Amino acid sequence: MGRKYQIDTEENRQFLKEQTEGLLSFGHQFPSPGGSSYYLGDDGTPWKERSREAWITCRMAHVYSIGTFLGHEGSRELAASAIKGLRGELHDDKNGGWYAGLTAEGQVLPNKQCYAHAFVILAATSGLLADIPGAGELLSDALELYDLRFWDEREGLSCDTWNTEFTVLDDYRGLNANMHSVEAFLAVADVAGKEEYRVRAGRIIDRVIGWASGNNWRIPEHFTKDWVADLECNREKPDDQFKPYGATPGHGIEWSRLITQWALSTYKEDPQGRAKYLEAAENLYNRAVADAWNADGAPGIVYTTDWEGKPVVHDRMHWTLAEAINTSSVLYHVTGKKKYADDYERFMKYLDEKVADHKNGSWFHQLDENNCVIGTVWPGKSDIYHALQATLIPCSAPDVSIALAVKQSKNSR
Repeated sequence: MGRKYQIDTEENRQFLKEQTEGLLSFGHQFPSPGGSSYYLGDDGTPWKERSREAWITCRMAHVYSIGTFLGHEGSRELAASAIKGLRGELHDDKNGGWYAGLTAEGQVLPNKQCYAHAFVILAATSGLLADIPGAGELLSDALELYDLRFWDEREGLSCDTWNTEFTVLDDYRGLNANMHSVEAFLAVADVAGKEEYRVRAGRIIDRVIGWASGNNWRIPEHFTKDWVADLECNREKPDDQFKPYGATPGHGIEWSRLITQWALSTYKEDPQGRAKYLEAAENLYNRAVADAWNADGAPGIVYTTDWEGKPVVHDRMHWTLAEAINTSSVLYHVTGKKKYADDYERFMKYLDEKVADHKNGSWFHQLDENNCVIGTVWPGKSDIYHALQATLIPCSAPDVSIALAVKQSKNSR
């Protein structure tokens, strides 16, 4: 397939570097006057008629904080704009926490989401690393609020959604918010030295591995308030953006990487301690790839499967490919197994030939089973978070959160 796609070659590193710079350039138009992020269209032009979501704003704060370490022009100002939005118009000064977003007319979107609050923590840690004004205060506020409203110490898991006033907690419990909470907690431990959050991430991971190992390594996503798996959730709406029916192979792949990062950072000098977690990570990844890659005769990873591994939604989402690139590279570097290098090469080729938009920039966010661009679930190109990380993680230390890994790498040169 050519050295361009082969892991750890100079040609592949150059390809990744070009992707990084292109993605950072693509996202420049995200800030609204108040700092919250516009949803980006196909060519990077803001779709100003759409709501300005808190989670997208957080992701842009995160990626442009990383951009400051990479020397990308304008990154500091862009990160600062997003942090301003999170400390300003997206923050609920009356009830605490962060709004889900704002409509084009400036009206508040209802509910307070654990998912968005996890990303506030991630944005704040990356901003703190980059010395973005206000990021330290944002991190303190976000941790205090998260611990008060979302963390369930008894369960060792996080709840999902409150009403805007924090007076009614929804009965739904889900693992997507917990997954990004693990990502955020690891960043807090790495950046702020708060190791209690790494321990907390481990408690979540233990629960997830327990559910997955008892379900043929297909992770249940949706639960009742008592944490009973609801395997039929959204059967009537299988392609939901955040709560699709069935197994989501991309999440199995993403969990695999996060578990690996946690295990490596927790059991630094204890190979035996981390061995069972690395085995679980490999099981999750291999199950997801076996179920979802090329499952219908065309390259790509299907969005969802049923509980027997049969594809349900055949569309390919860009974030799933990004996580496959990340995790195959991490597992190869950790285990040395050639199969992961081979997977990475296939994913890179698919990215170059089908998913990267070589005309307008960024990555196509949704393709159908024939790898034609569609927008039924993810129109446009909302943000650059998943794609940008996939250009950096393959060349970064696997035991450190990506923002710190990039900063350390640049400082050591």
